[in-house]
Amino acid sequence: MPREGMNWWHVIISTRNSWLPGDKRGFRSKNHKIHSSGDYKKPPPIEEHSGLRRYHQERAGDVIRFSDDAKKIVGLAIINKLTKEGFQILALAVATTHSHWLVELPSDEKKVRRIAGECKTIASHAVRLELPGRVWAAGGKFIPIKDRPHQQNVFHYILGQKDAWTWDFRKDKEAPEAPR
Repeated sequence: MPREGMNWWHVIISTRNSWLPGDKRGFRSKNHKIHSSGDYKKPPPIEEHSGLRRYHQERAGDVIRFSDDAKKIVGLAIINKLTKEGFQILALAVATTHSHWLVELPSDEKKVRRIAGECKTIASHAVRLELPGRVWAAGGKFIPIKDRPHQQNVFHYILGQKDAWTWDFRKDKEAPEAPR
């Protein structure tokens, strides 16, 4: 059970240019004005929104990708920031183009978004030598955990991320210091 005024959250943040409008994995525009017929589990036909995809790929630039070393640095920076602020983390994964967290944060989603933004800033600064400039896409996905089975599913989902650096509360009682 979360502490009073808090909720468990599944936070998903992506790197810049990693999921653009027209993406082959499916997409929805703001307010769902445009959306594909599929999603990442059942992708839409490849030709669907190909013009929109091409337009955004040409304008956006390269996808920001984390090296294996950067994944760990980013993960440790996020863990240290959340821990320093007094938030409990159960699991965290940093993959090549995104990160998942299972963390206890305030029940107010606006506060969760602000905290995630602060974590993005800290993580960006931690990998500044390898990846100068903007690293993270705007926003993210913030899913409140409904119940214990949901929490357990998210926990195992995060730790099962392929090719990701992962951390969970069982590994370390205290978050290790991020390399500087």
